[in-house]
Amino acid sequence: MSAMLQQRTLKSLTRAVGVGLHSGQRVELTLRPAPPNTGIVFRRVDLAQPVDIPVNTKSVCDTRMATTISPNGDPGAPKVNTIEHLMSACAGLGLDNLYVDISAEEVPILDGSSAAFVYLLQSAGIELQKAPKKFLRVNKMVEVREGEGRTLKWARLEPYNSYKLAFEIDFDHPAVDQTGQRVEFDFASGQYKRDIARARTFGFTKDVEMMRARGLGLGASMDNAIVVDDYRVLNSDGLRYDDEFVKHKILDAIGDLYVVGHPLLAAYTAYKSGHALNNKLLHALLAQQDAWDIVTFEDEAKAPRGMAELAPAW
Repeated sequence: MSAMLQQRTLKSLTRAVGVGLHSGQRVELTLRPAPPNTGIVFRRVDLAQPVDIPVNTKSVCDTRMATTISPNGDPGAPKVNTIEHLMSACAGLGLDNLYVDISAEEVPILDGSSAAFVYLLQSAGIELQKAPKKFLRVNKMVEVREGEGRTLKWARLEPYNSYKLAFEIDFDHPAVDQTGQRVEFDFASGQYKRDIARARTFGFTKDVEMMRARGLGLGASMDNAIVVDDYRVLNSDGLRYDDEFVKHKILDAIGDLYVVGHPLLAAYTAYKSGHALNNKLLHALLAQQDAWDIVTFEDEAKAPRGMAELAPAW
């Protein structure tokens, strides 16, 4: 008898405490199981009247420094900032349904990667649910571009019978240029936890002063980011991957694209993209009705490789 490919949630609840990268505020996170077809829902539990913010493309209200959501994308409503690393971990483990209770407006940065979130989610255990897992399948190429010449950046989605991402960076910076500039990751053959999850966010000392003047980056430190001056990486333990910068861009893209509400069946390719362009790409995709559809697999043996396996526990 063939089994359908099922939706996934957590077996039990799990908690984390940390600081927000930009706010520097202490924040508690409680990740809880959710019923089938719930999707991922953030709940601001610090407010007198708790506010639920379901994650979808319409809920994104700001993409300047990170991906920020609010109910229906209302800029005046309660927000949750910097969701992309947790969203990336959920996508990497194939989690469809989850409540995320949060005690402040920014997801804790933890170590600057998604590895701590992967660990938290796996320690809670993953439960299969009696509902078919829904994928968003890309059926034709969609691309967004910005700038030209030195300022050109672009991102595209194309049909592909699994999920793979290719990213190229160009920072024109001695420390970054010595590392891998382009990386491709395919869920069919790679392991998210091993290959992507440990890549940390990075910042340049020259930007940190500017950000702090704007009240941003207040929680940033060498414990949760790669810090780069004009010439080199300042962290005493160096890099976790020889191409950690571009791998973090893939980690972010996996999280940014997962706000669409379903795992993708697509090939994503990007050059110098970021949160804003990734979000624009999703809007461009959804605006073309013939560019995508929602598919399920009644027989998990027919699902693309890498989409059916449960990530093993640590």
